Amino acid sequence: MAVSPTAARAARARKIVRYLKKAYPVPKTELRYETPFQMVAAVILSAQATDKQVNRVTAPLWKKYRAPEDFAAADLKVFTKELSSLSFFRNKAKAIQGAAKMVVAEYGSKVPKTEAELVRLPGVGYKTAHVILGELYDTWEGIPTDTHVKRFARKFDLTDQTDLKKISKDLEALIPKKDWKYVNNGLVLYGRYVCPARPHDCAAHPLTKLWPPAGSRWPRA
Repeated sequence: MAVSPTAARAARARKIVRYLKKAYPVPKTELRYETPFQMVAAVILSAQATDKQVNRVTAPLWKKYRAPEDFAAADLKVFTKELSSLSFFRNKAKAIQGAAKMVVAEYGSKVPKTEAELVRLPGVGYKTAHVILGELYDTWEGIPTDTHVKRFARKFDLTDQTDLKKISKDLEALIPKKDWKYVNNGLVLYGRYVCPARPHDCAAHPLTKLWPPAGSRWPRA
């Protein structure tokens, strides 16, 4: 009896997650932060930037900006200049300050604990919200899809989508909720340190061994 494409994808996804759980058992971002709102700011800054780039910029800034009140009261021109080595720094500076003001005014200076509240903040979408929830509160109500997750979801034929949120929804339908926490963090680290985006021979990589056709699939990130 033929296996349906959806069943085949689900079986493949389970094998991938099984590996990620063993290789990266404790989901943890490589973004550096000391306070909850610094985490929010760092995730906003990480869009179209590497964690290393963000950490290099925030290392001196986190001594100056700690609580949401610090970000809210910042001189926007100065703050924007401090972020100028990152892509889209002007929009990011405005978003971070806007988010800080909203957190102070509407949430008692506490980073919200639900997706619905988080996505109200400037600069925070579905992916960002679920990264924040997982990192700060160990709450995994969705699978955040970034460039790494998108690349591997398409490389291993787990989705036909290109929109990040739609990819998240496809993955959430294939993977048991109890394992959602391992997907983003695991694929980010796997993509960063094992299987980079540039085409190369990855036949010997652990995940490619699980599904060899992935070795010849190089979707654009």
